[in-house]
Amino acid sequence: MARPPPAPQFTLRGSGAQVNTLHFSCKDPDPPLLFSGSGKGAVHIWNLMTRRAERVLEGHGGASVIWLSTLHSRDTLISQGRDMQVCTWDLSEGRCSVADSFLTRSVGFCQCSLLETQPGRWLLAHPGAAMEEVNIVDVPSKTPVCSLKADAKRGMLMCVKLWQPDSGQGPLLLAGYEDGSLALWDVSQRKPLSCLAAHPQPVMCFDFDPVRLRGISGSSERAVISWTLDGQQSLQLQDSVQLVNAGVSHLRIREDRKIVASAGWDHRIRLFGWKRLKPLAVLQHHTDMVLCVAFSDHRDPCRRVMAAGSKDQGISLWSIYNEG
Repeated sequence: MARPPPAPQFTLRGSGAQVNTLHFSCKDPDPPLLFSGSGKGAVHIWNLMTRRAERVLEGHGGASVIWLSTLHSRDTLISQGRDMQVCTWDLSEGRCSVADSFLTRSVGFCQCSLLETQPGRWLLAHPGAAMEEVNIVDVPSKTPVCSLKADAKRGMLMCVKLWQPDSGQGPLLLAGYEDGSLALWDVSQRKPLSCLAAHPQPVMCFDFDPVRLRGISGSSERAVISWTLDGQQSLQLQDSVQLVNAGVSHLRIREDRKIVASAGWDHRIRLFGWKRLKPLAVLQHHTDMVLCVAFSDHRDPCRRVMAAGSKDQGISLWSIYNEG
């Protein structure tokens, strides 16, 4: 007899709006933190030991916060808002101030992507003013590196991910577009290497496993699609898993590459085995669309959790690390 799906360990409430994005920071000996970005422009910093918000940051003029990440440590936070701003926050010694910011000129929903190139230096990919364009800048200097502009027929840029291949060549970028296609770009050469017609609808989200050279993407349809990158840097379709209900907001592959989680428009979180996309569990807790999922990065497996943010304003935390 199959085991029933687990219940959440607990739910964080108090965001005051839908939860668009989540980011963990779990560094010993400090208490584990979870950053959340809301639909009303606030960033909540949750202490997972006390299960309360330690601080609330307001820096996007009430516009939705759609992406969060940290640099170095939890003392430097980057946030992206629908106000077309990317802000860098100084959180050291109890501060809650915006140290720097720049204008993306993008009115879309595409989240940024961050890649550390050397200690203290990062590349940041962000959507540009032209709807099909992605710009890459050096962080923290904000020096422009390049602009990658797809054919207009692909439509709006929907999602991006920077990654560094083991081959030693320059960084590569994966991008999903409004026409349902995925493209692989060579950042150094400023040119596309491969394109794949993955979905009949816009690519809403994807994640990529650089070890297995394999990714997964979702759309408004009733399916998640996996694809691979072959030795000639060509994207190839692999598997498809049909869903009961349509719509995938977000996908995240766990760091150990055993499980992938999806956030569903049908209020559900789905877990799949990453090796064969075998369905493992359907988690039901939220009363509205699930918009984002994230896995903690704590060294101790017993203290690792998965978090999911929803339009119902709640953040559920789950212990599923014995699965997969």
